[in-house]
Amino acid sequence: MSRLASSAVAIACGVAGGCLYLAVFLGTPGALILVYLTQLPLFIAGLSLGTGAATLAGLTGTLILLTVSDLLGAAIFAVLNAVPVVLLVRYALLARHRSDGTLAWYPLGELTAWLTALALAGIAVALLLLGGPHGLRSALQIGVGEVLDRLSQRPVPNRDQVAESLAMVIPGIVAASWMIMAVANGALAQGVLARFGANWRPSPDIAGLGLPLWVPVALGLAAAATVFGGAPRFVGINTMITLSVPFCLAGLAVLHLAARRLSHPAMALVSFYVLAGLFAWPFLVVAVLGLLESGLGLRRRLLPQGVSIDG
Repeated sequence: MSRLASSAVAIACGVAGGCLYLAVFLGTPGALILVYLTQLPLFIAGLSLGTGAATLAGLTGTLILLTVSDLLGAAIFAVLNAVPVVLLVRYALLARHRSDGTLAWYPLGELTAWLTALALAGIAVALLLLGGPHGLRSALQIGVGEVLDRLSQRPVPNRDQVAESLAMVIPGIVAASWMIMAVANGALAQGVLARFGANWRPSPDIAGLGLPLWVPVALGLAAAATVFGGAPRFVGINTMITLSVPFCLAGLAVLHLAARRLSHPAMALVSFYVLAGLFAWPFLVVAVLGLLESGLGLRRRLLPQGVSIDG
């Protein structure tokens, strides 16, 4: 594909991403699905044409938001969608030559760690902008209280306590939700591109996902912080919620590897995902499995002797 054609595709993807994000102004539940897919065309541009295309698509989407909305809307689009996609695409497309001449692509576990770092950085920025844990929690408590008042036609029992409890966990829930959105859009984009043979790198094997050491260390520090009250507890709880996503992915790696030992692995995996989609709690079990993998090396135990997996 020529450079002009590549640029045209990237711009078209950026337009699509910007238009999808504009659905947020509709304020309807159905529009949230469109907003959720904002990163999809940006990932499609990057994972098929490279980091430059992802950058061009992100800039195009940002300019659309700047034109239709305002500077704040464009900045939010860039921070939540354009910049993270460009960074993740850049690392996803890195590769090095092994001694045998084959390519070793950037590991899936390291990509997951970058995504986790971005989510934690988002929480840190929110803390800085709102005056620390107390300021962020107070702002969220006031906002949640106002939402409860608008949604309820009569006074909500224990309104302040409910608002305080929700404010305690909202940053982590938002960060984890954003990570799930990025994973879903990235995986969907790679799947679509691979289906049509337009993918830059081969689709990574989730069974090869292993988390770097700093992720379980961060979880340990966050858990220790919850022992203390006040600000350390607030930061620790939300960090633990955020870290549940990479551990869930690590648990899925173990699950996929274990399923290969069965006579019908596809059926077992489909059954799990259907059950998890209906009830959600299986993902919590998988997150615990991912935590055990970090400490016990469960994937190595499931691999046949002499076999390794590169994610």
